[in-house]
Amino acid sequence: MEDQRNILRDEKPFGYKELKDSKLQITFRGKPIMIIQGKEYRKFRTVLEREDEYGIQLFLAKITGQFKHGNERKKR
Repeated sequence: MEDQRNILRDEKPFGYKELKDSKLQITFRGKPIMIIQGKEYRKFRTVLEREDEYGIQLFLAKITGQFKHGNERKKR
């Protein structure tokens, strides 16, 4: 999976917040979508050590998978 439309590079839609007990909360445009721990958390720490913002965004996009399926309601 690559970012063909440069959304990850330009908008940086994913964010994260480290929680206690080696957990990580992943957000998409400010809204929490999932919490990772264990093996995924250790992988994230290695990506974070590279200090590559695009790499972090790409990892977060891959780890969350397809959490949006088109059935979300849009704001009116």
